[in-house]
Amino acid sequence: MKAEVYRYRFDDDVSTEDIESALLLAIWGCESLHGESQTRLDAAHFFDPAKRACVIDARTEVGMDFNRLFVGFVSRELGPDAFRVERVAHHDQQLQETHA
Repeated sequence: MKAEVYRYRFDDDVSTEDIESALLLAIWGCESLHGESQTRLDAAHFFDPAKRACVIDARTEVGMDFNRLFVGFVSRELGPDAFRVERVAHHDQQLQETHA
């Protein structure tokens, strides 16, 4: 499994409804590719409307496809300058480094 987690931060003028719509479309796309059950298990994500931030766990094949679909939808709908995306260290990896 890949140790990749992506954090998206959206500009203030981007509506939370647009972000939620892109998340839903990405979920539906993953369900078409991997099935509803596998998507439910592996498309881990978190959206914080107050912080205008979304985190996607892309350590699985489903998660990576979910991330690709999501970034494609938000890029196309909102434009590439409406958000920033960065790779972040996974929580487990941070714990291992702390205890080493």
